Amino acid sequence: MAATVLVVEDEKEIRELLRRYLERAGYGVLTTGSGAEAVRLLGEGDVDLALLDLGLPDVDGEEVLREARARGRMPVLVLTARTTVEDRIHGLRLGADDYVTKPFSPTEVVLRVGAVLQRTGGTAAGAAPILSYGRNRLRIDEARHEAVLDGTPLELTPTEWGLLTTLASVPGRVYSRYELVNRLRGYEFTGYERTIDSHVKNLRHKLGDVGSELVETVLGVGYRLGWARDP
Repeated sequence: MAATVLVVEDEKEIRELLRRYLERAGYGVLTTGSGAEAVRLLGEGDVDLALLDLGLPDVDGEEVLREARARGRMPVLVLTARTTVEDRIHGLRLGADDYVTKPFSPTEVVLRVGAVLQRTGGTAAGAAPILSYGRNRLRIDEARHEAVLDGTPLELTPTEWGLLTTLASVPGRVYSRYELVNRLRGYEFTGYERTIDSHVKNLRHKLGDVGSELVETVLGVGYRLGWARDP
């Protein structure tokens, strides 16, 4: 069976975004915005990994991390806006298995969850299917974090990968710039929305002659994947 991930995050938008991405990757997901509720859920013993925001409103996230550690070696991946090296070291010394700072890509978080589970002996989600588009010209293997166009692997940055896989999740659906920011970064990040155009330009360049055909612009709205998913 796939692992169950507990998402402890007080911001509802981020919590729901992570839930959607984790469920799409095949994980079972529990969510809460309360540190006290998180401690209760951890005590029930049905959680394989915790995604824990340290900035909780009721119980300090570090206390929840201590409770998780007191209950065994269940892995904990910390989510936080605290970005200094000292903060990271402090979290790791408290027993965190990995550390992700905000703003983050939800795709990256899912990959880190799988890596932590494999490293700690947990049960990762089932392998995601390899999807193909445009009569097998584009193939996306999320489990291997690999995209291949006309037989050539694409060298994509994390943001370009997230952009391509988001558009490919529902071919033909138009995604606004604002929605792409929220899906790629987890929540609105001031100054980032307009840079989506730059990432699209870079992605199209790597896609070569079919870049504009594959990643289509919908004027005044946003972007969509121009190729249909193969049956």
